[in-house]
Amino acid sequence: MYCWKYKTPKEFDDIILYSDGQFLKALLFESEKQLPEAEKGKKDYFLETINYLDQYFDHKIPDNIPKYRFDHLTVFQKEVYDILIGVPYGKTISYGEIAGMIAWKRGIIKMSAQAVGNALNKNPICIIVPCHRVIGSDGSLVGYGGGLANKKALLKLEGLDV
Repeated sequence: MYCWKYKTPKEFDDIILYSDGQFLKALLFESEKQLPEAEKGKKDYFLETINYLDQYFDHKIPDNIPKYRFDHLTVFQKEVYDILIGVPYGKTISYGEIAGMIAWKRGIIKMSAQAVGNALNKNPICIIVPCHRVIGSDGSLVGYGGGLANKKALLKLEGLDV
């Protein structure tokens, strides 16, 4: 596993990128509690992601999605992330709405919003898999592995009034 430090604008914590040399494996704010051990990689491994982040932090909707790969996802996590990837730039969705969509898809009456939160807490690729766009059912900013200050700044960058 290789890593690269991405320098963000001043209102954000810096980001550490992780790659196996072929795929982006993690994109985490430096302030997160448990960052994986890795050796510094070649910048070439990270060019797609750096380009994506440069566009994003320049208030643009990125025109490319870096190649990334998740390892060891549960079926539930995949369902949550698939919904999350469809949430457009500048929009939000609630934990309860995601839970309701999964319940409907599975043909069951109810799904736990807390279970959605637990799945999102394990998301290793923030911003690209935009867990920062998930809010509480009352519109509050709750839970974010990268820290609530980063979540608020990301939503503000996307033009949302937080």
